[in-house]
Amino acid sequence: MKHILFSLFAAVVALLLAPTAQAQNNATQARAILDKTAKVVGRSGGVSASFTMNAPSTGSISGKISVKGNKFYASTPQTTVWFNGKTQWTYMKKNNEVNVSTPTAAQQQMMNPYTFINVYKSGYKLSTKPSGANNEVHMVAANKNHSIQEMYITVNKKTSVPSQIKMKHGNKWYTISVRDFSAKNLPNSLFTFNSKDYPSAEVIDLR
Repeated sequence: MKHILFSLFAAVVALLLAPTAQAQNNATQARAILDKTAKVVGRSGGVSASFTMNAPSTGSISGKISVKGNKFYASTPQTTVWFNGKTQWTYMKKNNEVNVSTPTAAQQQMMNPYTFINVYKSGYKLSTKPSGANNEVHMVAANKNHSIQEMYITVNKKTSVPSQIKMKHGNKWYTISVRDFSAKNLPNSLFTFNSKDYPSAEVIDLR
């Protein structure tokens, strides 16, 4: 009788622990996927891609982005942004102005869709599920005060290249689709504004 009761108890414990074990395994898989993606996107020489961002306030905007470490350069028909890892220059073609600022982590995430490769290892709960030729990784902030509460990252299973980043900032969702991803050796000068290229632009220091 004791043996039967022990077996029943063991079975109940196994059932209770199974969801937790599965969740831990899924989180481990999600982190492994992003580890591979971080290596691809974060290569020392840099990467470039074309992108389309759909935002609630601005609608659809397309452009090109280059990333090297924590530096990035992004250009659209309306705006060009340089970030050298500390200072950001934003050129607005309509006003012929350059705003100089020191962006917060949240602002960097909004401008650079690849910022997730630097934050997924801490502060987020991870999970993943397959989606055709891709894996979809779901990131949920452990801290409710985090500027980016949720992210969905679609990653190609074979190449580990992300094709879509969807993020929740406040109560709004922003979706960034990426294409034409390529590895390139980029000069550091690409990520710093050169006033000689915009001699008539008004520079406004917001720092």
